[in-house]
Amino acid sequence: MRTVTTISQLRSEAGSWRSQGERVAFVPTMGNLHAGHLQLVHEAKKVAGRVVVSIFVNPTQFGEGEDFDSYPRTIETDSTALNDAGVDLLFLPCVEEMYPGNRESATFVEVPGVSEMLCGEHRSGHFRGVATIVCKLFNMVGPDLALFGEKDFQQLSVIRKMVKELNMPITVQGVPTVREASGLALSSRNGYLKSDEREQASLLYRCLCDAKEAILAGERSIEAIESEQIDRLNKAGFKPEYFTVSRRSDLNPAAEDDVELVILAAAQFGAPRLIDNLSFNRLMP
Repeated sequence: MRTVTTISQLRSEAGSWRSQGERVAFVPTMGNLHAGHLQLVHEAKKVAGRVVVSIFVNPTQFGEGEDFDSYPRTIETDSTALNDAGVDLLFLPCVEEMYPGNRESATFVEVPGVSEMLCGEHRSGHFRGVATIVCKLFNMVGPDLALFGEKDFQQLSVIRKMVKELNMPITVQGVPTVREASGLALSSRNGYLKSDEREQASLLYRCLCDAKEAILAGERSIEAIESEQIDRLNKAGFKPEYFTVSRRSDLNPAAEDDVELVILAAAQFGAPRLIDNLSFNRLMP
């Protein structure tokens, strides 16, 4: 695996592969890698001859008071894991390489609609930062396809909409969430959980599963299902931000006749803010 730190090095390497007709897959990350990230790499290797991974803790997607400064940076262990997984190129830029000049007056990419709900309501500017950095990375790497975990389902939706509406010749592939045995979705922020909180944190996933079962069993009142699970989380010591049954295509609230659904949830539990989701199709009579 080769490691580069500049955009010119990245473009030179990826460009030489494309000129030889090789298919390039890209996995953008913020590092502190876990098995979920490595699953993205494994899936990328199935569909492309070359795999590029970036590690960049992007300051523009962190809000005031969030954990940008304390976000875990584990470059040495991450690099070893990526090399062992067969990654061809690791891109490790600094902030100045990605955002030259004054960030306050920089150009940004905004994706209206899907960015403004759910996490967008609670993390102002977050998805503007996500869309901007992913757009910049896509322009630098020039991949044929890019892979993202489905745990960040709203992020995946934002990126898919951006790629479609900006006519980017890139296939965006979602990869199913990797979970601990308890059901807790793997996340770089799970390290903030205390040892006795880790098992308790899996309640978020159990609430998603129970809500899904209620819908599949014929419960028609989505509002009642959402309220029941929010109450359950509150009683268990979570601070839920939302628990929403949505239409999978655009994340708007699901109607009674919608078939393709996703239940999305976010809650503070202990130190970390946890997010999770569950997609399924409703059986209609």
